[in-house]
Amino acid sequence: MSPLVVTTFLALLVLVAAAGAIGLVVLSVASRGSEAAASLIDAMRATIGPAALWLAFLVALVATLGSLYLSESVGFVPCTLCWYQRIAMYPLVPLLGIAAVRRDAGIRRYAVPLAAVGGLISAYHVALQRLPGLPSGSCSLDVPCSAIYVERFGFVTIPVMALVGFISILVILTVLVPRSPQP
Repeated sequence: MSPLVVTTFLALLVLVAAAGAIGLVVLSVASRGSEAAASLIDAMRATIGPAALWLAFLVALVATLGSLYLSESVGFVPCTLCWYQRIAMYPLVPLLGIAAVRRDAGIRRYAVPLAAVGGLISAYHVALQRLPGLPSGSCSLDVPCSAIYVERFGFVTIPVMALVGFISILVILTVLVPRSPQP
């Protein structure tokens, strides 16, 4: 498959994931003041909740495989911030996979901080790409963090893909996965 097809497919997944994450956040906030929204989110938790850890695992797996495809098959050299995002995303695959198999909602206490740190790095990376005047002390001249290798739909770049992945994992874990009892 050509890189154009793969990156366009990944960008479409990002749009779907972003819409889903935004919808869940809006519904979650609305559920605090609306009984209709509260019953809808309760129904979603009942329906999707049992598979929510699998869904979070799938997001992390697709993000990991996508980044490996872009670097190993297409030949894009990851910049320093890309490596930091990988450091945050890659461990989420086995952590969320094991948690999904065990149905262990307690993974939230480990996965949420990791995804939040990755999301912050991704957000900074997106800002560097859109505002190249920002300081980027950790980036090299050979592989600048402001370089845009892929851009679909006018705004979906590799760091945007990572950012939406991290946000999706955070939303799934905080909105759909039930809280585990404290030990």
